[in-house]
Amino acid sequence: MNSSEDSALDALGVLSDPVRRGLYRHVTGTPGEVGRDAAAEAAGISRSLAAFHLDRLVDAGLLEVSFRRLSGRSGPGAGRPSKMYRRAEGEHAVSVPPRSYDSASRLLAEVVEQAGLDEALQTAARAAGESEGGASDGGTDPVEVLRARGYEPFRDGARLRLNNCPFHALADQFPALICGMNLAKIQGLLAGLPGAQGWSAELDPLPHGCCVALDTPEVL
Repeated sequence: MNSSEDSALDALGVLSDPVRRGLYRHVTGTPGEVGRDAAAEAAGISRSLAAFHLDRLVDAGLLEVSFRRLSGRSGPGAGRPSKMYRRAEGEHAVSVPPRSYDSASRLLAEVVEQAGLDEALQTAARAAGESEGGASDGGTDPVEVLRARGYEPFRDGARLRLNNCPFHALADQFPALICGMNLAKIQGLLAGLPGAQGWSAELDPLPHGCCVALDTPEVL
């Protein structure tokens, strides 16, 4: 087994603890960064216990750390910067025996892009999304259906945004191709989902997160 597989297995092992898993979900599902106090409150545990588990997630490469003063003040008397946590940029995946789906997906994306088949890909993605929406076993609430597909939706004023891109690695290499496919699939999902009448989706990228944002009937 190579070092990358060892790293992925270690990360999965860290998430076997239910408290740690809950903290990870809270941090990764929150836009921006999360401090120890907020994480402890969300998990219903002490600050010191939250700090222990959060730092274990950092050691496993699942979270990243930065430091900033929450008061917004600087200089003498401003206090020490707080330790803040956010999702790590890397991804962890493991299969036994090892598989190379990521290599195949990159090769396929490159061929589709070079052949100028963006429109055909979007048509297929829209049809696949509509089929998934019609057969969804996660209920008819678009927010929960999107969450079940790894998008981590959150409210941003009048819009619903998606804190995570399930196609992040490919989108970094083929942004126009993958973002167009992603938008088409979400549009198809909304079209096929009984609870999504009046919803719409468009490209409106976040600096860190998904390229698609949604409008709901209440704010259209």
